[in-house]
Amino acid sequence: MITRSSSSPRFLATPARRRITTGAAAAAVMLVAAGCSSGGSDSAGDAPAGAVAKGSFPAKVSTKFGDVTVKKQPQRVVALGWGDAETALALGVQPVGASDWLDFGGDGVGPWAKGLYDKSPKKIGTLEPEYEKIAALQPDLILDTKSSGDQKRYDTLSKIAPTVGVPKGGDQYLTDWQDQTAMVADALGLRGKGQELIEKTRAKFADVAEKHPEFKGKSVTSGSRTSTGYGAYVRGSGRVDFLERLGFKNNPWVEKQGGKSFFVNVSRENVGEMNADLMVVEPIGMSAADITGDPLFKKIPAAQAGHDVVFAPKSPSANAFATDSVLSVNYALDKVVPQFAEALKK
Repeated sequence: MITRSSSSPRFLATPARRRITTGAAAAAVMLVAAGCSSGGSDSAGDAPAGAVAKGSFPAKVSTKFGDVTVKKQPQRVVALGWGDAETALALGVQPVGASDWLDFGGDGVGPWAKGLYDKSPKKIGTLEPEYEKIAALQPDLILDTKSSGDQKRYDTLSKIAPTVGVPKGGDQYLTDWQDQTAMVADALGLRGKGQELIEKTRAKFADVAEKHPEFKGKSVTSGSRTSTGYGAYVRGSGRVDFLERLGFKNNPWVEKQGGKSFFVNVSRENVGEMNADLMVVEPIGMSAADITGDPLFKKIPAAQAGHDVVFAPKSPSANAFATDSVLSVNYALDKVVPQFAEALKK
């Protein structure tokens, strides 16, 4: 038995992309973000002024809510969307406030962005932004490119400062690393630098794929297990995009079930359908042993052969694979891909 999300406007305006409903938002956040922080904790002291790379202005960004024009160099950037802060950091801009979606603590970013802040940002809540705290930071630009895509959220933020929301034609948490990088770079007047980051990352994907010809054409299942059961990601999600760029092909059974959703729930009687040349599975809200020790999972041929990668919960590898930002995918290419290669050797 397969349950799937019904359709609604999708996060990117391309026909091949998948859609997710507003009614499934809470579940989607858990599945996509693999566990996020809903509250914000203050950094010590007053919010610092962020370092800002010099850009070209005025700058215009197309979003779901219309074109946003940034008239001059922003000096106080608040980054709320998942991965927005580290994308700004990759471009040489240090937000004064940011949301910590995966509850990293510290500066609120993964190890792939460690050391890029001179001073820690003020922490802002994720699912329910603390609007008063944001306003107190006196931002002149708010980045929210990977979030709920909710009109009320956008309207409230845009009253505080110019806000770059989800992409044109987009919705709900699934902005990919390329669009996120392009949008953030455009908003910061750094289009050229953004394109350079995108091209370098595409080239790195191509280089890694060339070094691993054994990936080409192999089937793959990117899945997860939560307290409610198993599920798998469909083409259009960041995880599958990452794998297919390396030459893998998404599990055709999973792809067939997807319809217009980016994720399908897999009932226990169909867990065997997750079988593929490689399985990559994330525990969400449970331990890896809850997957590897599950008798049904152990019966899957790929698991029996050792052709599976089951991430440790909240590990850097799992977080990098889930985050899908320009910095995290580069980290995953270095640290996670070798795990795929090792699993296929068994």
